[in-house]
Amino acid sequence: MKNGNTFGVHFILRQEREVRGKCPIYARVVVNKTRCELALKCWIQKEDWNSIKGFAKPKDEELNGLNSYLETVKGKISGHFRSLDLSDSILTAEILKNAYLGNDIDENKYSLLWLSKEHNVIMNKVLKPGSLKNYFTTEKYLQNFLKKKYNAGDIYLKELKYEFITAFEYYLRNHPLKKNDPCTNNGTMKHLERLKKMVSWATKNGWIEKDPFMYYQLKFKRTERDYLSADEMSCIENYDFENGMLQKVRDLFIFSCYTGLSYIDLIELKPQQIIKSIEGVKWIKSSREKTGIAVNVPLLEPAVIIADKFSKEDEARFRETVFPKISNQEVNRSLKVIAEISGIKKYLTFHLARHTFATTVTLMNGVPIESISKMLGHSKITTTMIYARVTQSKIRMDMELLQNRLRDIKEKGKLSAVK
Repeated sequence: MKNGNTFGVHFILRQEREVRGKCPIYARVVVNKTRCELALKCWIQKEDWNSIKGFAKPKDEELNGLNSYLETVKGKISGHFRSLDLSDSILTAEILKNAYLGNDIDENKYSLLWLSKEHNVIMNKVLKPGSLKNYFTTEKYLQNFLKKKYNAGDIYLKELKYEFITAFEYYLRNHPLKKNDPCTNNGTMKHLERLKKMVSWATKNGWIEKDPFMYYQLKFKRTERDYLSADEMSCIENYDFENGMLQKVRDLFIFSCYTGLSYIDLIELKPQQIIKSIEGVKWIKSSREKTGIAVNVPLLEPAVIIADKFSKEDEARFRETVFPKISNQEVNRSLKVIAEISGIKKYLTFHLARHTFATTVTLMNGVPIESISKMLGHSKITTTMIYARVTQSKIRMDMELLQNRLRDIKEKGKLSAVK
């Protein structure tokens, strides 16, 4: 089929609605993971129903006639599906149900939560689970906001105005989903950014005439990302942890400090993704799980030693990855213990290693920001600049190099004048 839409119709008996020994029959329609039910106004005794086949048991003419009617209903619904499938418009179970019932859907009456749910269904195979989870959180905020402000479960898209956006912003800042865990400014902006993307999608599809975000500007605050200094990194790297789990987590963290790999990219790293070049240098050649962007990182000696260490483990032959699968929760829990034992005062998370690679390991040692961006798998250097901090020490080092160059130029000038 043109759009690759999935579709199914199955008849079910609603036994919880039994009246005088008979139960109503419903058509359950499934389209692209959306589902709805259609009351057929037909009743049957449950002992005459085949729940596996979804049809009546053909005991007599009356039941055979019922099955013929169900086949007709299924054929009509299928016909509407084929007709809608030929168009480029979005197709859901609710839309198909309305087409069968002959209900014209006013495009101006698409609702906000309908939009959110449809977006999440369609993006299910496009977005990574972590990103999709954030859209579900935004949807939960919208549900709570609609109940509080409008005392309603939903509103039509045509009701979205600039006022709604500013009111929703205020709500996000002051009504956290979890007690004592309010949205930061940037967290608030991320929720509004997701809403903006969904509304823009609706505008392009003609479901809403005017984009209410036209005059609204997202205002993110630039935050300073923490990282480990060379001394702090060395302190963790050289500490002899007695606990085996802490040792492993420490090694994974340090490997990330020397490669810039995120947690998921490191945990999923396969032996065949570590390739030796003609010059004898080992490289990681993979792609980011989050974005699919290629990642090419030459392995520094400490990273090679760690990778070799794990490859020599007894269980290494039984796994498909370079490193053992340790959950993100376990890793970050262990890192807090590691920080406490080694005397690191910073809030240690696995992602801190990525910032440490960008700043302490590479930028502070003269690696150009363009190269760092490539190794981190960023599509924009502006993103890399958030990761890699230009510190006072880096500025001092750069100015010393400049001073030496200027001194050399001056000395060469004097020599030329003498000649």
